[in-house]
Parts: sequence; structure tokens; C-alpha cells
Amino acid sequence: MYLPVDSALQERTVPAPSAAPALKAVLWDMDGTLVDTEPYWIAAEIELVTAHGGHWDEKLATSMVGNALETSAAIFQDMGVDLTIREIVDQLSGSVSAGIRKQVPWRPGARQLLAGLHGRGVRCVLVTMSERPLAQEIVDALDAPYFEFLVTGDQVTHGKPHPEPYLTAVERLRAGDPGLTVENCVALEDSIPGTASAMAANVPTIAIPHVVPLPEDPRRTTWQTLAGKTCDDVAAVLAAHAGMAGSDA
Repeated sequence: MYLPVDSALQERTVPAPSAAPALKAVLWDMDGTLVDTEPYWIAAEIELVTAHGGHWDEKLATSMVGNALETSAAIFQDMGVDLTIREIVDQLSGSVSAGIRKQVPWRPGARQLLAGLHGRGVRCVLVTMSERPLAQEIVDALDAPYFEFLVTGDQVTHGKPHPEPYLTAVERLRAGDPGLTVENCVALEDSIPGTASAMAANVPTIAIPHVVPLPEDPRRTTWQTLAGKTCDDVAAVLAAHAGMAGSDA
């Protein structure tokens, strides 16, 4: 016998689709993502190694894009640079700072997206392996104090590709919002070590390749540029990531 279904009961028993997590924070890489400082770093590295009788070129330099500074400094020691890790980091950072003081090379669309996120109440954090003095110069050159705080290479024990930089950022964000999780955050990165760091911390990640091509990875989203991107675009990536995670459950 056919029994009619109580439509009201049906509406009560069919589970509603879960809402996408709210976008609460965007975690920004600096070199290559916010600013195009990689040419400054490459020039500084070539000058450093050459001055100590070694060989270094752009191809070798691009292979280290995104590394922690101490990691790169140890490689330069192996190439014959007779300086301490600290001296190498200081010399490279000083050269890049000199270039920044002449011109800050902003990446296309970065400042516009940063301002748009800030205007929508999305918290923004800088997560960079550059040290605090250099990162502060970049932040001070912005039109407004968009970044709530900075996580820099000299503040962590393990640099990218280790997850510590991003885990540190999320932990500090949670101090002001205990309900925040990695699922409310998106990382913006341009390098292999950077995307690896963010994904190892389980932060939904948008890769914007620049100096070094990035291999395809279904676990993250890839944009060719930040130009024209908005807060809604970032939120859509977060929602898509949540949907993928739900389908894998």
C-alpha cells in the first residue's frame, strides 16, 4: 500500500548541508608572494659566493627559493664562503634591505587583496623566513597596518618547509579567537618549501608560482596571479577545500 510521506517530517529528518567554515585569517608569505624580492636575494647570493672565490648563478639560486636563511647559509659555507651562519644571514639581509629602500617591488594584486581582506575584517598575518628587521621594512611601506603580527625566520626554531611557522601563526591567532582553527585560515605561498610548510600544518593553501614552477598538487589551489583576486575568491577556495575534506571523510 502507498503511504504518503509527511513533508514536514521529511524536512526535519533530512540533514541540512554543513555550512562552509568562515574565512577568519589569511597567512601571507612575503618574498615572492607579497613582494618580488627574489631578484634582490639572488643578486646578493651571487655577490657573496663570488667574493669568496666560489661559483653561484641564478639557476643555483632559484633552487633554494623559500628555504630558511640558516639552511641557505650552510650551503654557502659548503661553497667556500668563510663566514659564520650569522654573518652570512646578516650580509644577505643587508643587501636585500638596501634594495628595498630604493624600491619596494610589490607583487601584482597583493596590496589590493590585502586591503580588501582587511576591509572585510579578515585577519592577516605575515609568515616569512626573512628576519624581523627586513620584514618590518616591508610592512612599514604598506599604506596601512594590515598585518596583525609577523612570524619571521628568527622567531622559530624550524623554518619552512617545517610546519612550525604556520602552526605558530595559528596558535597566536587562537589567542584572540579560541574558536579559530586551521580550517578558518588560508595560506598564500609561492615556493615549494613554503607550500610544503603550510600544507604540513594542515592550512588550506593557495600557491601563486613566481620564480620557481610548482608541481601540480590536488591538495592545494594554484593561482597564476593575485591580480583581480578578492576576499570572496579566497573564501571560495576555503569552502572548496572543506568540501574536499568532507568527501574524503
